[in-house]
Parts: sequence; structure tokens; C-alpha cells
Amino acid sequence: MNVENSAARHINATSGRKDKLVDDIKSVVTDAEEMLRKARTSSAEGYSAIRAELEDRLASSIARLQEVQAQMKSRARQAARVTDDYVHDNPWKSMSYVAIAGLVVGLLLTRRR
Repeated sequence: MNVENSAARHINATSGRKDKLVDDIKSVVTDAEEMLRKARTSSAEGYSAIRAELEDRLASSIARLQEVQAQMKSRARQAARVTDDYVHDNPWKSMSYVAIAGLVVGLLLTRRR
């Protein structure tokens, strides 16, 4: 069950990163809304400062998104490798899983009609 444990760890790690990413995006949106409110009441110099701050925050958010994207790509490749190894090590077991999944899907599709 090593593959199952590995998959569970990947899912937990990915969901934790996804939650952090969503929180980061919400924070950027909230900050942007706050800065837009400030920009409405500020002078041209204040507007320039607010715009620069917003650009900095957006740049840092984009950098974080790119980091998360790279990590998720790496994890997906690793999961694909683990799956490939499992299928090569256990071909009959893998075929039985596929056959059962096909049977279940077939039954569900015929029930709908």
C-alpha cells in the first residue's frame, strides 16, 4: 500500500498549497480594492504611490503563482512516475482495477437510459 500512502500525501500537500494560494489571491484582491478606494480620494502623487504598491503586490503574487505552478507540475510528474512504476510492477492488479472501473461506468451509463 506504499503507492496509496504516497498518493494520499500528495493529495494532502496539494490541497494545503491550494488553500494557501486561494488565501493569497483573496488577500491580493482585498488589497487592490482597498488601494482603489484610497486612489479615489488621493492626489496624483498619492495615486502614483498606490499604483506602484499595487504593482509590487501583484508582481509578488504572480511570482508565488509561478512557484506553485512549478511545484504542482513537479508533483504531477512524480505521481505519474509512481503510477507508471506501480502499473509495471503489478500489471494484473492494474488491469483488474481498470476492468472494475469499466464495469461500474458501464453499469451507471446503462442505468441512466
